[in-house]
Amino acid sequence: MILVLAAVLIHLIFTRSATLDTSGAYNLSAQNGAEELSPFTLQSTSNYTESEGIVCSESEVGSGSLSLTEDDERALLFNLEDHTSLYAKGIYDKIYPASLTKIMTALVTFESGADLTQQVTMTDADFQLGEDAQSSQLEVGDKVALEDLLNLLLVYSANDAAMAIARTVGGSVDKFVEMMNSEAQKLGMTGTHFVNPSGLHEDNHYTTPYDIYLMLNRVYQDYPDFSKIASQSQYQTSVTGTEGESTFLSTTTDEYLDGTYSLPSNVQILASKTGTTDQAGSCLALVVQNGYGVPFIAIVTGADTKDTLYNDMSKLLSLTNSDASSAAESSSGTEEVSSSSGTVTSTSGAETSTSGTEKVSSSSDTEKSVSQVSGS
Repeated sequence: MILVLAAVLIHLIFTRSATLDTSGAYNLSAQNGAEELSPFTLQSTSNYTESEGIVCSESEVGSGSLSLTEDDERALLFNLEDHTSLYAKGIYDKIYPASLTKIMTALVTFESGADLTQQVTMTDADFQLGEDAQSSQLEVGDKVALEDLLNLLLVYSANDAAMAIARTVGGSVDKFVEMMNSEAQKLGMTGTHFVNPSGLHEDNHYTTPYDIYLMLNRVYQDYPDFSKIASQSQYQTSVTGTEGESTFLSTTTDEYLDGTYSLPSNVQILASKTGTTDQAGSCLALVVQNGYGVPFIAIVTGADTKDTLYNDMSKLLSLTNSDASSAAESSSGTEEVSSSSGTVTSTSGAETSTSGTEKVSSSSDTEKSVSQVSGS
C-alpha cells in the first residue's frame, strides 16, 4: 500500500509539473502569505487537478491572431470546455483590478454560506468611500436583504454594497479582507493581494489577469446564482427606510448588456463584471457562450477608454466562434442555441462573426455616465 501511494505521489509531481510551470507563472513571495505555498503545494492543490479543468497557459498566446490597441492592455481568452488558451497577453503581469475585485467579494460571500435573505442595516461607515466612488441609492439606516446587496455589487458595482456585505459576512471589513486573501491562496492566486472588498485603488491592492480568471472560473463553476445576478441588465432593489418600503432600479455597468455596444454575432454573456479606476484603466471580465454552446472566459484590463475596451473585447469574442467552427463542421444537423438577441439557428458550418464593435446610442445619458465613475 505504501509503495502504491509513493508511486501515485511521484506521478502527481511529474504530471503536474508538465502542465503548470510555477517558476514563470507565479511570484511565490506575494504579500497575501503565498510565500508559504511551495511549488508542489501549488501543483497538488485540488483546484489544479485535471478534473477541475484549470487552463494552464503561457504568458503570450495567439499574438498573430489579433492585436490589442494599447501596449498597456492585458487580455486572455480561455475555452472552458477543452481547457485551452486561445489568446493571452501579459496574463501574469501585476495589475490593479478596480471593481473586478468584487468577483472575489461575491465568491467569499457564497463560500461563507451566509443567509442571503437576512436584512442588513446600512451604516455611515458603508458610505465612507472617497470622492467619485460609485454608490447606490441606499442611505444610512436603510434595511436591505443581503441578496439585494449582492445584486447591487455585481450589476451596479456599488461600493457601499461591498462594504456592507464585508462587515456582515466577515464580522468586520478587515476580517472579510482576510477571508478574501485566504480564498485567493486556496485558488493559487499567488500574484494577488487584496486590501478592500470594493477595488477602490490602493497601491497594495493588486492581482494578475490570470488570477482574475481563477476566481471568476471558480465562482462561475460552483455558484449558479452568480451568473443569474451578473448577467442582468438592471436590478430592482427593495428597501425598508425611515419612511417605509420602497424600490429603486439600478442599471448594469456593462455596456454590452445596456446596449451601448453590440456583441459579435452568436455570442451571449453568461456573467459580467466591469472595473474602472484611473490607475487600473477600463477593465472587463466576462463568461460568454458562443453559437455552439461552448463557454469561454474573456478578460481585458488596462484600456484607456471605453471604446478601446469594448472594441478589443469584441476582437477576443469573435475568436470564440471561429475556434469552434472546425468542431462544428464535423457534426450534422441543426441546433438551436440561445443568444442575447434571441434564438440563433446554427447549421453544420460556423457563421462568420463580426470582428469589430458597433456602438449604438445609449438609452439615457445617465446610464452611460455611471460607468465612468471610479470603482464601477
